[in-house]
Amino acid sequence: MTDSEFISFKEMCARFDVTPRTLRYYEYIELLSPRKEGRSRFYGAREIARMKLILRGRRFGFSLEDIRQWLLIYGEKGSEEQYKVWIDLADRQLEVLTQQRDEVLAAIEDLRDLRDETARILAQMDEDKPVAQRS
Repeated sequence: MTDSEFISFKEMCARFDVTPRTLRYYEYIELLSPRKEGRSRFYGAREIARMKLILRGRRFGFSLEDIRQWLLIYGEKGSEEQYKVWIDLADRQLEVLTQQRDEVLAAIEDLRDLRDETARILAQMDEDKPVAQRS
């Protein structure tokens, strides 16, 4: 990779809309390994690809440790094992997300029912007032 194919720390933050603190933390926990020149950091194709995977994993609700372990598998055991582990992780996360969705839908339904009941009570209170006091 030539120098022109690397991006700076600032460019990496901008490209992925992350804070410098986030990028430094990902490096600290060994999710990313940029090339260093003095205090400067430069990110190549490998780090850019890893960042895409990290952010996608976060979007799906995976922990950073799950993502780190999954990325380590590629280097240690190759793509096939990584794909197998990915399917297992995805299956588990799909169960978690499905449960969360069901809980959110139940909460929405409960909130709607409570709002509707409160609106009925308020309407009844308004009907019980003398005509001159109604809002």
